Amino acid sequence: MKQPLASSLDAILQQSVDGASGVPGVVAAVTDREGLLYSGAAGQRASDQAQAMTDDSVFAIFSTTKAITATAVLQLVEEGRLDLDEPARRYVPEIGELKVLDGFDSEGNPRLRAPRRDITTRMLLLHTAGFGYDFFNEDYRRLATEHGQPSIIGSTLDSLRTPLLFEPGERWEYGTNIDWAGLVVEAVTGQRLGDVMRARIFEPLGMHDSAFVMTPSMAERRACMHQREADGSLTALHDFVLPQAPEVHMGGHGLYSTAGDYCRFIRMWLNEGQGEHGRVLRPETVRMAECNGLGELKIKALPGAIPTLSNPVEFFPGMPKSWALSFMVNEEDAPTGRPAGSLAWSGLANLYYWIDRRNGIGGYWATQILPFIDPASVDGYLAFETEVYRSLRG
Repeated sequence: MKQPLASSLDAILQQSVDGASGVPGVVAAVTDREGLLYSGAAGQRASDQAQAMTDDSVFAIFSTTKAITATAVLQLVEEGRLDLDEPARRYVPEIGELKVLDGFDSEGNPRLRAPRRDITTRMLLLHTAGFGYDFFNEDYRRLATEHGQPSIIGSTLDSLRTPLLFEPGERWEYGTNIDWAGLVVEAVTGQRLGDVMRARIFEPLGMHDSAFVMTPSMAERRACMHQREADGSLTALHDFVLPQAPEVHMGGHGLYSTAGDYCRFIRMWLNEGQGEHGRVLRPETVRMAECNGLGELKIKALPGAIPTLSNPVEFFPGMPKSWALSFMVNEEDAPTGRPAGSLAWSGLANLYYWIDRRNGIGGYWATQILPFIDPASVDGYLAFETEVYRSLRG
């Protein structure tokens, strides 16, 4: 990457740290099909300590885990071991026992009924199976606060045993779908999801700092989680660590990784499924998976039902957006310069990425701040992506 652009990206990271109500620390990277074009870090791993953020700092990557789990699903589809359109209960019988939430009765108890159709693994990848998150959905929040539904952060099977919000396939609702898809992978392979990812994705891509359970080296480099308070200040949450002996390897949010590792994953998608040390997906699978899978449905804005965890969410307001297997797809050119048909998503602690297969470029932005859509982080990310495309046009 040309030095002037590297300098301007460095400045964006530093501005994100230095600004009023800035981020404590950030790592960001850009890759093309050949390798990293840029990697930079600014600030500190924890706001109350002097340890500098570095390119190899380790982050809880939350929902940027989802695309990696979807990749494991697609590998099994290629091998003929998994049918996306068969009932998912064929692989995980428990998913067939879940009921549809049909409101609450006069005493506040949930009314449940049997669904009229089966959930398929395709629905899980598309977020049309009926699952939600309590921080985005008021009914799920009510189940948690009034009926003791466990938080998914605990990485337990009980946290996934939630009623469906609607008839499977009826609409799009962002939720725990990909956690269930991870359980499908485990059922088909007979292995834990992390072991499947390590052998079939991480090793072929050279992703040595990615896992559900951190190695000692990863733990030493872990960036601290922070809570943005109402006055804009940050509180370091040193004890906030995703379970390191999890009952369930949560395919929807449970991985730890680095920006550099994630760019290796992005690069595989830019290269038609080819990794540095072996093929991960076939080219035809990549081309199938990047397409809109919702038909006429569109994804919707997400309300912030638990303000300490998430602000309201809508990327590029007013722009039509669909969902692929398993990414958001912007159907029009984005104001950052990202072209229509690109792939992207994010993670709860303000991590963001995009994959532009047309131009062969993508990037990753990593911070550790709650709630989601923290202004300092998301504004920094958008400025970062915009500057990358400005350089391409130049």
